[in-house]
Amino acid sequence: MLGQEKYEAEDNMEQAVFLDRDGVINEVKTSRVTFVNKPTDFYLLDGVGEAIRSFNQSGFVVFVVTNQGGVGLGYMTEKTLRTIHEKMVNLLAQHDATVNEIAYCIHRPNEGCHCRKPGSLMIKQLSDRYGVDPTASIMVGDREPDIKAGKKAGCKTVLVGNRTKNENYGADAVFQSLADAVPWILKKKSL
Repeated sequence: MLGQEKYEAEDNMEQAVFLDRDGVINEVKTSRVTFVNKPTDFYLLDGVGEAIRSFNQSGFVVFVVTNQGGVGLGYMTEKTLRTIHEKMVNLLAQHDATVNEIAYCIHRPNEGCHCRKPGSLMIKQLSDRYGVDPTASIMVGDREPDIKAGKKAGCKTVLVGNRTKNENYGADAVFQSLADAVPWILKKKSL
């Protein structure tokens, strides 16, 4: 009986799409913005709202998992970071798109924390909190630490963006943008 109850619980686990923020959801290192250190620096990339809405509609739980070392380095405060995330949520809402939770690491690069990607702690904690099966989920990022974090957590991984030209870092799939990755991700959705 215990084995059956455990099996049923696992069978009902959620699937998630874990999204890096900068370079996946919003512009970074473009002609318009270098880094996002204040709300006026935040611009959604084309097709992101529609992509996230399609994940919502297909039944995926959607999370943002982002390294925000600019807080630890003193380029912005954590309060400002929360304001940037409020802007992101509001812009996504204009596309009827939602994220279930935003997890962020504010530690400086090389500080040695476990939450900063390529560590997988943010993914693991969200998975535990929401009953998500990471092995049935997808991590989408634009850099090697995102792909490594997803792999460590057991996720399928998708690399997006301009950095994909020379190296795919072992990602399961590579696309120019999150919008381009939507059909591949939706095929991974279990009923």
